[in-house]
Amino acid sequence: MRSFSAAAAATLLSAFSLFQGATAQSGVPVLWTHPGSGITYSTWTTTSGMTFGLTLPPGSLSTDADEYIAYFSCATPEAAGEGYCGLSLGGTMQRNLLITAYPYEDEVLTQFWYAPSYDFPEIYAGDATVTQISSSVNSTHYEVEFRCQNCWAWDHNGETGRVSTTAGFLVMGWAHSFSSPGNAQCPAQITVEQHDRQSIFGAGLDPSIEAPAYDEYVELATITATGDCGAVTPPPSSTDPGEPGPTSSLAPPETGVPVPDEEYDYVIVGGGAGGLPLADKLSEAGHKVLLIEKGPASSGRWGGTRGPWWLQDTNLTRFDVPGLCNQIWHDSAGIACRDTDQMSGCLLGGGTAINAALWWRPYSQDWDYNFPAGWRASDMAAAEQRAFSRIPGTTTPSMDGEIYLPRGMDVIREGLRSGGWNEVDFLSTPNQKNHTFGYTPYMFSNGERGGPMATYLVSATARPNFTLWLNTAVRRVVRQGGHVTGIEVEPYLEGGYQGTVRLKPVTGSVILSAGTFGSAKILMRSGIGPEDQLNVVSNSTVDGSSMISRDQWIRLPVGYNLEDHVNTNTVLRHPDAQFYDFYDAYDGEDAYLPDIQQYLSSRTGILAQSAPNIGPLFFDEITGADGIVRQLQWTARIEGSEGEPDGQSITISQYLGRGATSRGRMTITPNLNTIVSDVPYLKDQEDIEAVIKGIENLQAALAGVPGLEWLRPAPNVSARQYVNNMVVSYANRRANHWIGTAKLGTNDGRKEDGDAVVDLDTRVYGTDNLYVVDASIFPGHVTPNPSSYIVVAAEHAAQRILARPTLVPAGEWEQCGGREYTGVFQCAQGLRCVELNPYYFQCIR
Repeated sequence: MRSFSAAAAATLLSAFSLFQGATAQSGVPVLWTHPGSGITYSTWTTTSGMTFGLTLPPGSLSTDADEYIAYFSCATPEAAGEGYCGLSLGGTMQRNLLITAYPYEDEVLTQFWYAPSYDFPEIYAGDATVTQISSSVNSTHYEVEFRCQNCWAWDHNGETGRVSTTAGFLVMGWAHSFSSPGNAQCPAQITVEQHDRQSIFGAGLDPSIEAPAYDEYVELATITATGDCGAVTPPPSSTDPGEPGPTSSLAPPETGVPVPDEEYDYVIVGGGAGGLPLADKLSEAGHKVLLIEKGPASSGRWGGTRGPWWLQDTNLTRFDVPGLCNQIWHDSAGIACRDTDQMSGCLLGGGTAINAALWWRPYSQDWDYNFPAGWRASDMAAAEQRAFSRIPGTTTPSMDGEIYLPRGMDVIREGLRSGGWNEVDFLSTPNQKNHTFGYTPYMFSNGERGGPMATYLVSATARPNFTLWLNTAVRRVVRQGGHVTGIEVEPYLEGGYQGTVRLKPVTGSVILSAGTFGSAKILMRSGIGPEDQLNVVSNSTVDGSSMISRDQWIRLPVGYNLEDHVNTNTVLRHPDAQFYDFYDAYDGEDAYLPDIQQYLSSRTGILAQSAPNIGPLFFDEITGADGIVRQLQWTARIEGSEGEPDGQSITISQYLGRGATSRGRMTITPNLNTIVSDVPYLKDQEDIEAVIKGIENLQAALAGVPGLEWLRPAPNVSARQYVNNMVVSYANRRANHWIGTAKLGTNDGRKEDGDAVVDLDTRVYGTDNLYVVDASIFPGHVTPNPSSYIVVAAEHAAQRILARPTLVPAGEWEQCGGREYTGVFQCAQGLRCVELNPYYFQCIR
């Protein structure tokens, strides 16, 4: 197994608490008294063999506590004295204070962490402290009692948060590894392997958690265990070619490559599902195009090198092999964006390089329900045809046309068929999405990932008027009023550019395609967004002194309208389910070598399919009491979740999409990281009712399947109880299909009642040459995974942008009006006067 830095430990804790939860427990605590210390704890025990307990000072339920006393007991089933445990009081591992504990010789050591993102978590910079009461290590487990001070509220380099004990309810996240850290003698420099079990749950607090004798317990906390950081040996290097070593710094370099002295017709920011098609279409039209990608290369075709040992000398990387797509949840360092609390791919291809590659022909209702005229299904038909002529999709990704390990999928397919649901081909019949099921459509081609990188980028790169930069972050656009003249860039990784990129005077444009969080962040740093968020940027130590002046701010609702598919996992078990460990295949363990050789020699077999063996896909529509039809997508996969182990488990995730009315908000922190500050899930009772009814419909459809056992919800738990008792957090309910922060529409967001950030040409209101084209412009959610919709939207936006009037170079135009000028100049023949923003009019050809 590969090892990771201690910083990566927090990343791993976070990733797997959210997507690979392996053991869950009731939120009801059990009172237990430690025989040595005499302290009574409210305890929770997981089926992995981890027990953690808390006791609080008197009055903590009426006045927020600032400390606690805790107990960890963690089993070591693989070897005595090995493993580590982790806890987050707050549930999610991002933006909460994390603590890990592990055995070293005859003591237990601890370390605090803070994870602002999925990449490069950091040793906590605040003043939390641990003082131990007792610890012990034996042949079966290790345990520690400790006092944790300043642990309910935190401040990590200006990013603050807290958990309130007076709320009477806690959301807890935990992780349990059976493998011992490397460099265990020094907590600040440990390396760890991926933990084995993890989950998140909610727990009510009752008066029994308050300890009348708390002050007496505090007097027992006298041990400071710091380890020996003077004897650290260098950690082993990564066994993964191209992967950073476990202690290699991924911090941005201090200086970058100077920006060349060139001007561009279009600068596109972001090389993902939106940016790649745009770069191809605009360069095809003869324009000089620069595409800037924040992260590194991914696919081997474009210079990527990351992957397991068995891909050496193949020109393939982990991103090319379909069966390795889930590896992002094991090692995201250098791949996941460092400046957001959600999983987001900062690498060439963006989400289309790391996701499961589901590829849907759009459902016409998604355009017609969510989008304004000009973006309805009939308007999008030509763009859809262009996109699917480039990337047709497939339901049989293995080159031999076979579907491998299908028995678990077939159990669900036959159950749905017997329950009266209809089987369809989703690539040929995209508008049948009610009580229908079918095989999973993918963007894979020739047994490899395919998609926009294998099509649009290939044709764009063949043109001399196209340039691609990698490892380069965009700070902001440089503008005068509503007109952008360039963009400021800085190195994100080694080899990135630094300086100001210039647009061609008057005629050049910038298109932001950096994703739902990335594009919104650039807008805010450019002085475009809500007043409160622009104030955060203005007061930041990073941008405050150089931000555009307040009188040039363009106030738009950037960050609002945030939406994601609401994920609700159900888990079943059937003896025919065939689990395949794609992670062990990645490591090249002996049992998987035949599958590896089969893939390498012929692009066939289980590794030509997406992990974790997805299928079938099926759909339901629920009409609410409010008259709105809400769309559900169900994604079945052969693996455990929600506390159920791998093996014969089948997880079926429900995604609530089109028709959901709940919305949230993305905001920016003083460190200029983006966060989901208002979770967009299940605020509307009818959204909740749709989730419940969907589970009831699924239970009815599968009721006659012999040998099928429901685990989540359990047989004695109704769908309503299951949904109502489930925590609503992005930690356990997100699908990571974020949209909406730069909404497209006709209601100009500069107005008091305006809600749109970009117009029907995707141009940012108040500007004449700044556009946004990615998932952030979607007004509402679509039915399935949105990658193909983003590509189609980019195809359509490219045509609209190319059709806009061309700005006339200096000397051929003159001011023809303006708010502070009452006269109007006559435009020359063939030109017309248009408003570019409230202060700026031009004669346009």
